[in-house]
Amino acid sequence: MQRKVLVTGITFAVLWASASTATKIALTEAQPFVIAVTRFFIAAMIMLIISHGFMKNRLPKKDEWKAIMFYGLLNVSIYLGLYIIALQKLSAGLGTLAVGVNPVIISFMAALFFRQKITAMGFVSLGCCLSGVLVAAWPLLQTSYASVDGLLLIVISMLAYSGAAIFYARRDWQGLHILTINAWQTLFGGIFLVPFLVFTFHESSNYLDFHFWIGTLWLAIPVSIGAVQCWLLLLKYNTAKAAYWLFLCPVFGFVMAAVLLKEPLSWFTLAGVILVIAGLYVAQQYRVAIDRHPNNR
Repeated sequence: MQRKVLVTGITFAVLWASASTATKIALTEAQPFVIAVTRFFIAAMIMLIISHGFMKNRLPKKDEWKAIMFYGLLNVSIYLGLYIIALQKLSAGLGTLAVGVNPVIISFMAALFFRQKITAMGFVSLGCCLSGVLVAAWPLLQTSYASVDGLLLIVISMLAYSGAAIFYARRDWQGLHILTINAWQTLFGGIFLVPFLVFTFHESSNYLDFHFWIGTLWLAIPVSIGAVQCWLLLLKYNTAKAAYWLFLCPVFGFVMAAVLLKEPLSWFTLAGVILVIAGLYVAQQYRVAIDRHPNNR
């Protein structure tokens, strides 16, 4: 069992962290919404075929359709739509690091919405995570690997994701299978982005070659499907310890960005990663910011 957990955990961390690098690769040959809509439709079709064709899961009912549409709007259209735009202005490594802060933001939003007391260690955790992102971003802001508007966009996207996670966790899904929810919310999220794709589309900016397809297909299958299933397995093995695997994501993210995209690494990068990991560790130890929501990415 231990070996299986280890393999699953490392696989999850690598796949989860690879999303930013895959996105940057696809962005070299296509516009953001072309990549996003293609990715979501491919992932949704595969999951729908598996869920309803092979697993024979039931379809959503009545108000469940509205809930899934709203969830897809937040979790796919706004979160991932803004995220891919932000990555035009940020390094892949920084994008991975910022996503790692999501669990902490979720806990603070939940506390504010439901009037829960935020502990002192909660503020320590948030401070470490945000400081880590800023420290890692500082030299990148001066070398065109990051921009202020890119950071603002990714912050807004993380807030949308956090809202989606809270909505998902508080909703009673009446036994609706997680793969069914993920499939339909991904499809609706992609559909909501189609008008933006049509409005911003420029044929001359899109070259649907190897880089586009390798990046987009990687996002659609290993990330949107593979990483989520690994996360579900980790939750099944040990819910309390599953979040520890998130600590590896920033490390893998920067390594992949450096190797595949030749993005710079510095002592600022190391310091930023350490601060974010420290913040996540504090969150896990003191139960102030753990996200057990098997989302898309």
